Amino acid sequence: RDVIGLAETGSGKTGAFALPILQSLLSSPQRLHTLVLTPTRELAFQISEQFEALGSSIGVKCAVIVGGIDMMSQSLVLAKKPHIVIATPGRLIDHMENTKGFSLRALKFLVMDEADRILNMDFETEVDKILKVIPRDRRTFLFSATMTKKVQKLQRAALKDPVKCAVSTKYSTVDKLQQYYVFIPSKYKDCYLVSILNELAGNSFMIFCSTCNNAQRVALMLRNLGITAIPLHGQMSQNKRLGALNKFKSKSRSVLLATDVASRGLDIPHVDCVINYDIPTHSKDYIHRVGRTARAGRAGKSITFVTQYDVELFQRIESLIGKKLPAFPTQEEEVMMLVERVSEAQRFARLEMKEQGEKRKRPKGRDGDEDDSEQASGVRKKVKGGSGGGRKKGGGAWRGGR
Repeated sequence: RDVIGLAETGSGKTGAFALPILQSLLSSPQRLHTLVLTPTRELAFQISEQFEALGSSIGVKCAVIVGGIDMMSQSLVLAKKPHIVIATPGRLIDHMENTKGFSLRALKFLVMDEADRILNMDFETEVDKILKVIPRDRRTFLFSATMTKKVQKLQRAALKDPVKCAVSTKYSTVDKLQQYYVFIPSKYKDCYLVSILNELAGNSFMIFCSTCNNAQRVALMLRNLGITAIPLHGQMSQNKRLGALNKFKSKSRSVLLATDVASRGLDIPHVDCVINYDIPTHSKDYIHRVGRTARAGRAGKSITFVTQYDVELFQRIESLIGKKLPAFPTQEEEVMMLVERVSEAQRFARLEMKEQGEKRKRPKGRDGDEDDSEQASGVRKKVKGGSGGGRKKGGGAWRGGR
C-alpha cells in the first residue's frame, strides 16, 4: 500500500523506505525501478550513500540527478539505466525533456523524502509534470518529520488508499535534545554568538541563518576571530557546497554556517549543538533545524536567538512543540567585553564581502575559484589577537598570499 510516514528527526526514516525497496528489487530486479524526490541536493547525495551501503551486497546502482552539476555526465549515468534515481525535481524535469531514451514508464516506487517540502508551492509545477509521466500503478511513499495537514496537497501525490504511519501525533523533537533560548538585543547578536561558541568550545556547531548573505558574513566574521567556520548556502557552486559539507563531516571545521538548505534530512552524527542565529519564520522548520543534532539516540543541544523582533515567532514555535523552553545562562558582562573585537571582525567581514562582490562582477581571470571564503585566511594575519598586528587596508594582505 501507499504509505505516509511521520517520525521525528533522526529516527531512521531513510531506512524505513530504503529497505522495502531493496527487498522488492531482490524479488523482481529491474532497471529504473525507483524514483526518490528530495528538496535539496545534499540530501540526494546522502540518500544515495544509504541505498548503496544497504544494497551493496546485491549490487544496487544509484544515480543522483541534481542541479549545479554537468548535465552531460548525468545523461551518461542515466543511459546505463540505474535501479534507483535520486533527484531534485527541477533537474529531473530537464532530463525528462532533453535526454533521449530516458523515461520512467516502468517505475514501481515513488518516494518523496521531506514530502511536505516537495508538495509545497515551490515545486508545484515540477511535481505535477513528474506525476503525469510516471505510471499509475506504482507505490508511493511520503516521509517527513512534519507533514502538511491539507489533504488536497497530499492527494496531489496521487495516493491510493494510503496508510498513515505516525510515530507520535504531535510534532515533537527528540527527548534527548536540550533546547534553550537566549533573549538578546539584535545589535549584540554576533557578540553573544562568539561568547557561546567560546563557552562550548570543543563541540561542533551548526548555525542557521535566514539568508545566504548573512551566512557568508557571519562565517567571515568568525574566521577573523580565529574560529574555523565554513559557510554552506545556495549561492555557492555545487562542488563548494559538497566540499564544505565534507570538511564539516570530517571534523576539519568545527562550525558550519548554513541556510535552510541544510536544515532537512542531513545526517551528521557528530553535531553537538544547533544554534538558530536567525529564528526560522516557519515554525516547522525549527523542528527540522534542531533535528540536525541528537540523532539516533544521541544527546544534543539547541540554542535559539530571540531578539526584540522575534518574540511572536518564538511563541509560535513553543506552542507548536508544546514545550516552554528554558533560557540559556549567559553572563552579560562577559559578552560585553567582546564587543570591541567582534565589531572589528565585523568590519573586516564587510570589507571582504564587498571585495568578493566586486570580484564576482569582474570577468573571471586566472583564478576561477573565488567564492569560498577559504581564501580569506590571510585575514588572520590582519587580526592577530583581535587588534594590534599590522592592519593592512583592503585585502592587500591576502592577494599576495595566493
